[in-house]
Amino acid sequence: MEFIAIFKQTLMITFFVFVMMLLTDFLDTVSGRKVTEIMQGSVWRQYTLASFLGSTPGCLGAFMNVSLYVHGIISFGAIVGGMIATSGDEAFVMLAQFPAVALALFGLLFILGILFAWVSDKAVMIMGITPCKACLEAQCEHCESWVTGYENVKDILRYTNIYNNFKPFSFTRFLLLMLIISFLSSVASGAIGPAFWNWKRITFIALSLCTFYITAVVPEHYLHSHIWDHIIKKHLLRIFLWTMGALLIVNQGLSFWNLDVLIRENLVWMLVFGALIGIIPESGPHLIFVMLYAEGLVPFSVLFTASFVQDGHGMLPLLSYSISDSILIKVFNIVFGLCAGGVLFIIGF
Repeated sequence: MEFIAIFKQTLMITFFVFVMMLLTDFLDTVSGRKVTEIMQGSVWRQYTLASFLGSTPGCLGAFMNVSLYVHGIISFGAIVGGMIATSGDEAFVMLAQFPAVALALFGLLFILGILFAWVSDKAVMIMGITPCKACLEAQCEHCESWVTGYENVKDILRYTNIYNNFKPFSFTRFLLLMLIISFLSSVASGAIGPAFWNWKRITFIALSLCTFYITAVVPEHYLHSHIWDHIIKKHLLRIFLWTMGALLIVNQGLSFWNLDVLIRENLVWMLVFGALIGIIPESGPHLIFVMLYAEGLVPFSVLFTASFVQDGHGMLPLLSYSISDSILIKVFNIVFGLCAGGVLFIIGF
């Protein structure tokens, strides 16, 4: 049963990353790369957007940041700041347990995410560290002619384009549409994802419908070159395998090492443990810090450090793209988290 649950969770993460990569690429393409130009025009704009997405409850904002980073739209520092601001699924628990403190924590992480995003970009420049190149393909002539053939994006999304695309109904388009419909049906029925109707289920259904429409309306070249050859063949399988592998390892590790007991028996080192446990790409282990704080057993600085370093499942998609970048982001977050958490601890928080 654990394997089935992990498999379903992997499907959810993989599909969301696919949707975010598709929407990012589609909007950037139909705008003639204007989305990239606007975002890259100001680093502070990147830092603010990434931190804002990260500070939204859950892991969806972190996944969006990964998609933006992979497409070269935000810098290395921006993805570091976004992961700092991310609190994962624990955000919902904190809002339920201590809402006022939780909101203050999210606001603080948002501000520090922007600050340390700038510090990170300066640090990699000074240390001569080169993050992996963005997976950003140049606008091809075919896509340029397709986009310029319409007056605006609204014309590109006209439903009449679907009729023209379905005349020579390719197997690739048929396969993609069937996969999207299968996922949509599974989410709507509760077979995958939330068991009850909530904002997460509604979000996934809405994104599935958007993806279905885009897949139906785009021409064959974009479908094969951008969606199938690039997003699916180049990224999606690796994301799925890395996500499932990481979740299986974490699940077995938690059962074998019994981390919860280890943490409780070493309260003196809770600040350090909060940062080190943040390396684990999973929400479960970090809930212990939330509960300990809710019971008054640890100070705010410990909760802050744990939330600062950990990012729920947010890092999983990036592992499939670049292990070195993932490790480097975590190193930065641990160093920054321990420094900021240590300061709060020293001044009595």
